[in-house]
Amino acid sequence: MTALGVDIGGTFTDFVVLHDGAIRIYKLPSTPDDPSRSFLQGVEALQIPVGTRYVHGSTVATNAVLERRGVRTALITSEGFRDVLELARQTRNELYSLAPTKPRPVIPRELCFEVPERVDRDGQVLVPLDEARVEEVLDQIVAAGAESVAVVFLFSFTHPEHERIVGERARARGLSVSLSCEILPEYREYERASTTSVNAYVAPLMDRYLGRLDQQLEKHQRERLQIMQSNGGVISVSVARKEAVRTVLSGPAGGVMGAWRVGSLAGFSRLLAFDMGGTSTDVSLIDGEPCVSTEGGTISGLPIRIPMLDIHTVGAGGGSLVRVDAGGALRVGPESAGADPGPAAYGRGERPTVTDANLLLGRLVPDRFLGGRMRLHPERSRSALERLESALGLSPEDTAAGIVDVANAQMARALRRVSVERGHDPRRCCLVAFGGSGPLHACDLARQMGIPHVLIPRYPGILSALGMLMSDLRKEYSRTVMHPLEGVLSAIAPLRAELEARARKDMAAEGAAPEETDFSFWLDMRYQGQSYELSIPLGAVNADERGLRHAFDDAHRLRYGAASPEARCEVVNVRLRAVGRTPRPELPYGDPCPDLPAPEPAGQAEIYLSGQSRACPVFERQTLHPGHAIAGPAVITQEDATTWLPPAWTAAVDGWYNLVAVPSSP
Repeated sequence: MTALGVDIGGTFTDFVVLHDGAIRIYKLPSTPDDPSRSFLQGVEALQIPVGTRYVHGSTVATNAVLERRGVRTALITSEGFRDVLELARQTRNELYSLAPTKPRPVIPRELCFEVPERVDRDGQVLVPLDEARVEEVLDQIVAAGAESVAVVFLFSFTHPEHERIVGERARARGLSVSLSCEILPEYREYERASTTSVNAYVAPLMDRYLGRLDQQLEKHQRERLQIMQSNGGVISVSVARKEAVRTVLSGPAGGVMGAWRVGSLAGFSRLLAFDMGGTSTDVSLIDGEPCVSTEGGTISGLPIRIPMLDIHTVGAGGGSLVRVDAGGALRVGPESAGADPGPAAYGRGERPTVTDANLLLGRLVPDRFLGGRMRLHPERSRSALERLESALGLSPEDTAAGIVDVANAQMARALRRVSVERGHDPRRCCLVAFGGSGPLHACDLARQMGIPHVLIPRYPGILSALGMLMSDLRKEYSRTVMHPLEGVLSAIAPLRAELEARARKDMAAEGAAPEETDFSFWLDMRYQGQSYELSIPLGAVNADERGLRHAFDDAHRLRYGAASPEARCEVVNVRLRAVGRTPRPELPYGDPCPDLPAPEPAGQAEIYLSGQSRACPVFERQTLHPGHAIAGPAVITQEDATTWLPPAWTAAVDGWYNLVAVPSSP
């Protein structure tokens, strides 16, 4: 079977085709006005055969939230909770600011409505739903021009009937509906309301985009179209159209899965995934396997409490714009030149970017960018950087070196955030560098962090798209129970059976064979009185309450440095993870040959290093084979990315055609 992975980024759209063990790659500039255009252009250019499986990572939902350009959305909630989105939490991100700003909710207050209803924590109805008031509210919502509605009632995870009644009435009015009992049936009303509201805000956009794309792909007679989720798994296009919030990190999630698969094959179990694209940099720590956080994350300051890979993002990418602030300091990002107009070097932009800095330093070869299909313009990069000269008093080359240093400092902070600040020693990790710009900065970052190995995959620029093809079907289910640890296993037995039956039905609908489907239960546990939980697997080792207690104490001690074995424990949520295994693509392998002659450079580049220019060999990646080794300084070009190997570094090609770089001197 042929499989196609497509990752649409802010600057480029990446394609990888797997067919009978062979890999083909392709990159195109993205089309921000309509992301499907670049997708379809690539499909046409690659002449994808009939019956291909498509896996797609999309930034449609992410960008809609970041840019606040979702659909007009309303909220219906329990009487007395109209301001749940405005009140949020008391946490202040700007602790010492006299006038702190809060993220703007995606639903304005004038579109938040209350209806009389109330259910207690045990699911008992205290106030019946006022259905006449529901109709009045829906009249107001339609009159206000809203297209979508989020329904979030207090304790609906114990009694979802009220939400479902409202949902049926709203759908009858032609509204797109998101119910919190379906999106996130857990306690914490603010996080549940925020997650459901974001889904309602972006679901119509995703529905239209994926529906249009699915229809346009029908003429290619594709086998199926699947969408990458934030949790590292894939789902069908029909589910993604309704539950768009699950795709907010789909592109970066594909990169983490690709880094894990490639790094594991190369023999590294503890990895730092470093994905530097055109718009941003995404980093994640992988200790044995990717970490799925049940606490979710935030997008543009808004909590999204769904299971997602633990990824930290900073606004530093190849297309990040450079400026000098009012204090005379050099700033990189978070604004990006994107695909249009792009960096000055691309021929249309005027403002300097990180890519322009790398080009002026000689680390990018103008006539070999994108395999020679796109020529860069060094004179435009120089002109853009010269505009900063009066503010900085530096030459364009020294300014370029400063830009790279500032960008590296931002990315090093991100790597420390997911490693040192969480108790992990980066000196015990391997840095997996990918994305179009990652291999240009990886070795410098590794030296700063004391990381001993840098792994650059065979196709670093399209690893996110490749990772999507290496991901399984995955669905997550949860329910709040709030039960003491004592007697919890018998109490949740009916719930476990209910969740598993639902999961089996859903996975069958996704096309997963029963014998290829695995189920695992997790319990969110905490000491009584705590505000947050740790997820503990309910496996063979922790099959009874005593085993669960020991596992929780150990996990608490590992995370926080202390445990309280004498304190009482409670179970907050029950979680089920269903995984439908998909065929793993076979990557090419060759036994390293120690007697290979040294690779021949394909040319030379003039690089600027430590204040002076010098000649540097340029190698073509496709001419390197297992057993080859290169000493820095060197530039290694290929169609999807360029690698910069600094002085005092050596890179060897392993059996999987990865470049494994190590410092050749302390």
